[in-house]
Amino acid sequence: MALVSPCKSGGTGCGRWNEHFARRSSSMRLVRIPFFSFGIGIPAALGWLCAAMTWPLAAQAGRPMVTDDARIVDAGACQLETWSQHSAGSTQWWALPACNPGGSLELTMGGAVSDAEGHRSTDVIVQGKMLLKPLQTDGWGLGMAAGAVRHAQGSGFDGFINLPASISLRDDAVVVHANLGWLHEGESRRNRLTWGLGTEAQLAECTWLIAETFGQNQGNPFHQIGLRHWLVPDRVQLDATYGNRNGGGTGERWFSLGLRLLSRPFLR
Repeated sequence: MALVSPCKSGGTGCGRWNEHFARRSSSMRLVRIPFFSFGIGIPAALGWLCAAMTWPLAAQAGRPMVTDDARIVDAGACQLETWSQHSAGSTQWWALPACNPGGSLELTMGGAVSDAEGHRSTDVIVQGKMLLKPLQTDGWGLGMAAGAVRHAQGSGFDGFINLPASISLRDDAVVVHANLGWLHEGESRRNRLTWGLGTEAQLAECTWLIAETFGQNQGNPFHQIGLRHWLVPDRVQLDATYGNRNGGGTGERWFSLGLRLLSRPFLR
């Protein structure tokens, strides 16, 4: 992610994203999702979402963390996370819309368009996330997320399950997240353990520092550090990150710029 999230921070689910969205090769491929390239009237959807943002929401975590958190979008509300990610020889555009129609389950469906050396491909992801114990100020929370990723190349789907836990410290000024999950690779039919450990720390009223490490039970893990800033508190957020594999060179590092929009409750 985003898996899955984030003026409080963290990850809502897909990304909220763990490494189940990440590896189809030794190069970094974080599977999250852009709608700009799908031709389904996203400019109109963005305008609609912006118009819906008319009163404060409880802040949710999200972009740009890969480590997920034990929070979901407010009941009856939606969010849109979109960003571009740049690495050596590859650019990805993402959009991840998510809604909580009933109060206890957050649903996400989106995709990523990748352009690598002139070759364009698309990945699609669906996910459901629920809370087993809601996160409270200076307390802890536990969630569960499950879903599937379909890659543009290869056969079958990658299925995943993830358990995100979060701890709030200093009146939510610091939030720590830990993930433990399972990934089934549809093409290779291999199973992998996934994990993540991340933290968010408030630097100013609407500015947060994020840092995390995440990986699988095989290979060196990845790390990421960045900033998120609320242009409009709990409504419009910008973020920027740098990441790489531990011990990796320039071939696996990435940079990302993102925009996150949150709506008021309107589905019930």
